[in-house]
Amino acid sequence: MRIFLPSTFPDLAAVLADGEVRGAPLTAYAVSGAPAAGADDEELEYEALRAAADASLRLVAGDPGAPRRRAVIAADMPEAAVEAEPGAAAGPGRVTVTGTVPLKRVASVHVDAPEAADDIAAALADPGAGHEDDHELLWYATQELPYLVEPRDAG
Repeated sequence: MRIFLPSTFPDLAAVLADGEVRGAPLTAYAVSGAPAAGADDEELEYEALRAAADASLRLVAGDPGAPRRRAVIAADMPEAAVEAEPGAAAGPGRVTVTGTVPLKRVASVHVDAPEAADDIAAALADPGAGHEDDHELLWYATQELPYLVEPRDAG
């Protein structure tokens, strides 16, 4: 099952250092249950990704030292490790991951471009204004994670 974990850049660095996402139980977003007939799986996963991006914005708000950029970790987990919220309707929604998420299960990372930082900061100052809506998250392969979180020498 593909899950989307809201994150921050400092949390991404910790995942890289630890080799896993820790802190079980973890809140994530996923498409759970049997979606309605005719529902497009890709569109439903995109909705789950967007929900995780909204949750990432709240995490960034709670960490004044974090770069003003959203981050979402996409991972493939066994369904037995993922629990839908009681009473949740089928489709994209919040789920609980009962254990850690090993780095080997991470499929990709989605983050705001550096140019989005001002709009993300504005979204934090004025929640609900939608400043972040103008920015799509960029896709990165797992092996690119070190380049996202570790500063590189310019010279």
